Amino acid sequence: MLTKRIIPCLDVDKGRVVKGVKFFDHVDAGDPVAQAKRYQDQGADELVFYDISASHEGRQIMADLVSKVVEECFMPLCVGGGVRTLDDATRLIQAGAEKVSINSAAVKTPNLLAEVARKFGRCATVLGLDANRVKDAVTGQERWEVFVNGGRTPTGIDVLEWSKRAEALGAGEIVLNVMNADGTTAGYDLEMTAAVSEAVKIPVVASGGAGSPQHMLTVLTEGKADAALAASIFHFNKYTVGQVKTYLADNGVAVRVV
Repeated sequence: MLTKRIIPCLDVDKGRVVKGVKFFDHVDAGDPVAQAKRYQDQGADELVFYDISASHEGRQIMADLVSKVVEECFMPLCVGGGVRTLDDATRLIQAGAEKVSINSAAVKTPNLLAEVARKFGRCATVLGLDANRVKDAVTGQERWEVFVNGGRTPTGIDVLEWSKRAEALGAGEIVLNVMNADGTTAGYDLEMTAAVSEAVKIPVVASGGAGSPQHMLTVLTEGKADAALAASIFHFNKYTVGQVKTYLADNGVAVRVV
């Protein structure tokens, strides 16, 4: 039986871990290397690092930080933010990242997913998908839209259509971050997560809204996610990764318990 993964997410801005609400109003949440070591000790299955302002500000990727983290930690590391070219992805992999998450650049240049998958394999190629529930100005109907540039720019692209296209291009995993839920600790978007999980055959990582172990249990079962990503509840010591995994195991979810 495949185990479900619990993944702390560290949003990095100018070398520090930060946490915001719905992508804005960020507060400092510590040193990235220290945070990474703490999560490894707690039994995290993987870490995700995002340079949250790299795409918006046009800055380079954070290969130096990745090198520092992998010197101290041995769990799989997925890194995104500002990955615009195959060379960017290559530098991150060479620095020690196991996976590269591509978001804005994948929308602007979809073939980048194919290039990374050809060079490093599907398992190393992750689509970072920032999704938002928006209402059509004319019809008033809700739609699920892809956003880029750290959630600042709408694209008009449908979330389910983009998920399926990214899979066909070579993405081996999707991190679905629902912006409406991000940082609220009110729970994941179960409907959208389940819909994306059913639309593709590759793993889907649920992101945005985790506030309790119960939320993670629900998104892994009702939301049909393969992994649950969280930030606020871990960064500010509301729960440890170990506590979440114990709760999941007690409720019948297969997890790797340290």
